[in-house]
Amino acid sequence: MFGLVFFILFTPAVSEFLCTSSDLEMSYTFCDSTAHAFMFNLTPCNIINKSVWKAALTWIPRSDITFLKIVFKVWYDGAKALHWKEVLCSGADDEYAVCGTLKGETIATTFDIKGARTKFPKGNYNIIVQGFSDDSENNIVICLNFTMVVKQDTF
Repeated sequence: MFGLVFFILFTPAVSEFLCTSSDLEMSYTFCDSTAHAFMFNLTPCNIINKSVWKAALTWIPRSDITFLKIVFKVWYDGAKALHWKEVLCSGADDEYAVCGTLKGETIATTFDIKGARTKFPKGNYNIIVQGFSDDSENNIVICLNFTMVVKQDTF
């Protein structure tokens, strides 16, 4: 069992399967070929009639997290649908648990993702999530490429 956990946490460029159900399939890969100490879980694997997903994140960053800017890019069936940026950690009065984590420390946290705001039409979604340690978006800390297949319309 330990070998399996090690494989999941440290294997680069391998697609990690998150979940599958009658209405949703999700997986992710890293954008680079560098090994990452990272694990992400999402429950329930359901998009219809579900307003909140529970997410669990375990991550050992390769650099200090004093500043963290997240960039989300979403494509729906090949067309760009969203480009959103948010500074999560600025080094002053940060509200997120990840802020202030030092290189090599383990981040283990759970949080809610509120899906009720968005109705997802049936189709293929590609979601790039990038984390930067600077505002100019030059120093990437982590990059994930999520694939989401919505199998039926949610409205």
